[in-house]
Amino acid sequence: MQDIQCKEMRKTSWQARTCPLVLTALLAWGAPVVPASAADQETATMALPVLSLTFSASYVAEDFGLWAKEGLNVKVVNIAGIGALNSVIAGSSEFANTTAGSFTRAAARGQKMLALANTLDRPMMEVVLRKDAGALDPSAPIEVRAKSLRGKTIAVDSINSITHGYLRIVAMKANLDPEKDIIVTPMQPPNMMAAMKSKTIDGFAMSQPWTLSVVLDGTASVVASSPRGDLPELVPFAYNLIVTRPETCEKRRSLCEKMGKGLAAAAKMIHERPDEVISKLQKRFEKLDHETLAAAFKLIQAATPKIPAITKVGLANAEHYNVLSGLIPAQEMVTNLDELFTTEFVR
Repeated sequence: MQDIQCKEMRKTSWQARTCPLVLTALLAWGAPVVPASAADQETATMALPVLSLTFSASYVAEDFGLWAKEGLNVKVVNIAGIGALNSVIAGSSEFANTTAGSFTRAAARGQKMLALANTLDRPMMEVVLRKDAGALDPSAPIEVRAKSLRGKTIAVDSINSITHGYLRIVAMKANLDPEKDIIVTPMQPPNMMAAMKSKTIDGFAMSQPWTLSVVLDGTASVVASSPRGDLPELVPFAYNLIVTRPETCEKRRSLCEKMGKGLAAAAKMIHERPDEVISKLQKRFEKLDHETLAAAFKLIQAATPKIPAITKVGLANAEHYNVLSGLIPAQEMVTNLDELFTTEFVR
């Protein structure tokens, strides 16, 4: 029987010679004759809402095989906007990258998810303005810089998105009415840059690398930038959460363990091997010049916690942001935050 099994296993020469001994030991213990890597392999789907450097940790975990090393085969899919989180709620994806705002709004409506990790600990948004649309003193306080937004047409990715909320907060810093003193128009990020250069819009609010691109080429100036230190009261902040359904970790704990270990390894790589990471990211952002990508990555790197664990204060700041920016009414603010997250899978 052992000879037949050894032939079927198609081992290398040295394994074939020891095969009877190995099989005897395995059968004696009642263990299945299956390679450990195959036995431990699991599959999961990860949903991303848009192509953005915001999700660098997930890109790194996939591109460097960090999940695969843990025995997790992750299928990464792009599902626009809130659809990424909704795919987890519906059960078609096991995991999603999402903002804390979407995550807590779902909880407020009885759709409680579980957050496993936070890969960015501050808001990664900026507001930029075309240079010929208004002079800015970069050394001036944000309260002064924000006054330049009065009467301007500013693009956001979508109405009532987290970036629209950021624009509102920046405007309020200058005592502007964000609904009356600014003309807001929704637009996809790649179109924002073209619209700015054609002078269809005066500026836009967005995350990296889109804002940085128009700053480096001399088209725009920075009105406000949390990655560069504006709005420090919002730090720490749960900016990019990796979430799942609570029952996923209850029924398939190893899936959450492998997901968390892969993300923790990705955060470490972002800090310790930046040149390799940038090289991989360049393949995803092939239309972005290397200088812009490298500069944007430095901001992402600075905001990536070395251990991507969620903190209660980070979630609380995100909830405060949601109320302050008008994304949710104060009565919908989630207060029982402890039951919405865990840190055990990324430690």
